[in-house]
Amino acid sequence: MLIKRLLLGATPALGFGVLLTFGSSFGQTFFISLFAGEIRSELNLSHGMFGMFYSAATLMSAIAFLWLGKFTDQFDLTLLGSITLIALGGFAMLMASANILVILFLSLFGLRLFGQGLLGHVAITAMARWFSKDRGQALSIASLGHSIGEALLPILVAFFLTLLTWREVWIGVSLCMVLIFLPVLYWLNKCLKSRRLDRSQNNLTDKKNISRISWNRAQVLRDIRFYQLMPGILASPFIITGVLFHQVHLVETKSWSLAMFASCYPLYALSATGVTLLAGWIVDRLSAVYLLRFYLLPLGLGLVLIAITDKTYAAPAFMILMGASAGAATITMSALWVELYGTDYIGSIRSMCFAMLVVSTSIAPWLMGLLIDIGITLETQFAILAIYILVCSIIFTIITPNLLIPRTPSSIS
Repeated sequence: MLIKRLLLGATPALGFGVLLTFGSSFGQTFFISLFAGEIRSELNLSHGMFGMFYSAATLMSAIAFLWLGKFTDQFDLTLLGSITLIALGGFAMLMASANILVILFLSLFGLRLFGQGLLGHVAITAMARWFSKDRGQALSIASLGHSIGEALLPILVAFFLTLLTWREVWIGVSLCMVLIFLPVLYWLNKCLKSRRLDRSQNNLTDKKNISRISWNRAQVLRDIRFYQLMPGILASPFIITGVLFHQVHLVETKSWSLAMFASCYPLYALSATGVTLLAGWIVDRLSAVYLLRFYLLPLGLGLVLIAITDKTYAAPAFMILMGASAGAATITMSALWVELYGTDYIGSIRSMCFAMLVVSTSIAPWLMGLLIDIGITLETQFAILAIYILVCSIIFTIITPNLLIPRTPSSIS
């Protein structure tokens, strides 16, 4: 009933979120990697060289995003969404013309900054700020754009690559940003205005555990709770990125086929989608703080399973469990900062946390690869990471009472 009420009463706002999270797919690793073979072939790059360029561009985008993400606290979100779509389209066109390494680097930097970074950031910030009572479910519905992109875009790219060159596909992406996404965003904005949605209303009185006083970034950095949370919060993206980056090596060590492992990706997407919707409902009923102590456990169980057995059933089970934690993490992290620190500076706070997340995901492939090179197997690494997840979940459980106590920035001065 709550989802029905959301859809009937706030369809344009939810459409705004879904549109932008779907659009962010064009800057995500899963989409860009579909063209890796063609890019490396034309620019004569090894796997390592292309990986180095990609990691460097991602790290640079994280640094830029740390500053750029604050604009969501200062400017109209629909305007920022429009500018970001235009910029993303421009860098997609630049990618289509990448014939030297400098242009390739700039293309990757722009796609990661405006695609992976800012477009999704604007969407999630809008949902966190525009909704109060049903914030969790609004976030979960908006996040479906990610799942839609993961499900549709690889199939579409594979089809179009049989008809067009990879450069022509990127030109098509650029044109879609300008000719489809921008007009749809303009129409949704008109609908928002016609329904007189008060997009600045924080209306946080519906949930007793949400901070009514907003903290700024400097105040958050002086809060001990922030440092108690971050090691566990960074665990999920770090582990998932590292596992997927080294999936070929994993498949080889398990004597599985790559096709079999790839066929498990729809299970990951379905699991993430279902748990995303469930987590939104739980957050609205209880709180993100309540969910915090549980959301990493499926990933930990999946790591244990894949560490102790080479049986093929472990692959789909692992993807389902990993998808569950990924889906829960999307909602938990989006709602947690609002509950703890309010909404006035949520853009600034989210951009800071997202930059840390991007840095962690950039380190994961390199660190896990280095450990493989010195003889520490993936199975051993997975067992260690499972223990780490258990420790983080215990810490989350211990600090939960403290997180539920309302605090103000003056209490840390």
